[in-house]
Amino acid sequence: MQQQSAVGIAQRPGPEAKANAQLRESALKEERRETMKPYRGNAIAVGVLLIACSAASILSAIPLGSTLDGSDYLSKLAVSGNGVVLTALIEFVWAATAAGIAIGLYPVLRKYNRSLALGSVVGRTVEGMLILVGTLSLLALLTMGQESAAAGPAAASSFKAVGDSLLAVRDWALGFLGLLPFGVGALMYYYLLYRSRLVPRWLSGWGLIGAGLLVGSTVYAGFIQEFGFSTVNTALNIPILLQEMVLAVWLIVKGFNRSALAAGAGTEG
Repeated sequence: MQQQSAVGIAQRPGPEAKANAQLRESALKEERRETMKPYRGNAIAVGVLLIACSAASILSAIPLGSTLDGSDYLSKLAVSGNGVVLTALIEFVWAATAAGIAIGLYPVLRKYNRSLALGSVVGRTVEGMLILVGTLSLLALLTMGQESAAAGPAAASSFKAVGDSLLAVRDWALGFLGLLPFGVGALMYYYLLYRSRLVPRWLSGWGLIGAGLLVGSTVYAGFIQEFGFSTVNTALNIPILLQEMVLAVWLIVKGFNRSALAAGAGTEG
């Protein structure tokens, strides 16, 4: 009788075992909730950010128009303060939304490949930082133009030399360096979207092709040093622009594929 009592005491779970069991049960519940999570908010946010980012990148060229063209750009900038500030604000939106797209996708894509998902965030964040470098150059050019106008024609040549350098920084930051991390980051998340089937493969495959064309056109523009809305750049960048608008509408209306989310819940790593 004493032996049976001792066995019963030995088999009775202690407080530590009960606590471990509760932790395991809690982890299983959390995993089930994660499996069923549709990430609807993320999908809508990314869709809105895609539209805002594309719109800002195009609208940023409107306030100043051809102000920066020609050799007298400093004198034109001196009387275009409002246009410069408006352009800077639009470019700030452009930079913030660019990073926000990859950040919004990260919680979903990390289930399939954490490194690539994080790489896409880094890429598009670097893009945003380089956009702001170009914006800062523009604001410095505004100050330079105003000081040049105040100093008079005698000091115009020295101001123009510095202005040309700032203008070159802006051109390279927006037309070359900023587009490369955008293309590479986009390639990363479109690959994960394609592999995971979170959106239809025709849509993510279109994104892969469009991002590849953008990288190619950017490298080409760097060698010929022709930035902006040139014929080649425009033709090769249209596919990714159209694809992002279609993807935005898809994410806002339909969201991510729930069966693909469920399948990826156990593959995080």
